[in-house]
Amino acid sequence: MKRIHIGVINFRKYWSNIAIFAMILVVGLVAFVGSIGLPASSAVSGVYYNGDRSSKNISLMINVYWGTEYLDNMLATLKEKDVKTTFFVGGTWAVLNEEYLKKIQEDGHEIANHGYHHKDHDKISEQENFNEISNTHKIIKELIDVDMTLFAPPSGAYNKVTVEAAQNLGYKTIMWTRDTIDWRDHNTQLIYQRAIKNANGGDLILMHPTQNTMEALPQIIDWFQSNGYNLVPVSTNIGGLSD
Repeated sequence: MKRIHIGVINFRKYWSNIAIFAMILVVGLVAFVGSIGLPASSAVSGVYYNGDRSSKNISLMINVYWGTEYLDNMLATLKEKDVKTTFFVGGTWAVLNEEYLKKIQEDGHEIANHGYHHKDHDKISEQENFNEISNTHKIIKELIDVDMTLFAPPSGAYNKVTVEAAQNLGYKTIMWTRDTIDWRDHNTQLIYQRAIKNANGGDLILMHPTQNTMEALPQIIDWFQSNGYNLVPVSTNIGGLSD
């Protein structure tokens, strides 16, 4: 009986050592993969959650369907601090705010697609996905002669059909790294903290034209610039990534 007991102990010890060795091997492989520098891309099936992590670029992506009354001050701040960014505009907003659309363009900012009616794109058909993106593209083309290439799904709602519709129209689907949640939380300091927290090259920071974002914007820009980051349009930020 004693020999059997010892044999069982040795058997268990043997397999325990094997398991530990396997764990060490996995950790080593992960470290090796990280060391060989695989592409710093967040593009998964055509969806981007960040730009090039090896850069010092960060993008403030501003989604616009409402809040027009705060745009003048936000645009003035961006101009004063020499920052270019990306405005994702809704089709219905663009139709009603052509002058603001032109002003954004004249100030040198990138204009991108945010769908026509602010629908949840994961709940609509392939044809509706296509129409929402295509109709917005057409109206922006008519109003300011810009061919957009970036699409941000309203509310971040998308599925495979959405991404395929966007790709068929020559678009990349853009999500975000961090959301300031400025549409819900009307707190200037909280929006500022969410924008800068755990900052990393390649970050895409989602915001909207709200009063509190307008108030936080100068402080947000100053923090990034004083910490060596470049605030750039989204297309520049993701430019170094492969699909």
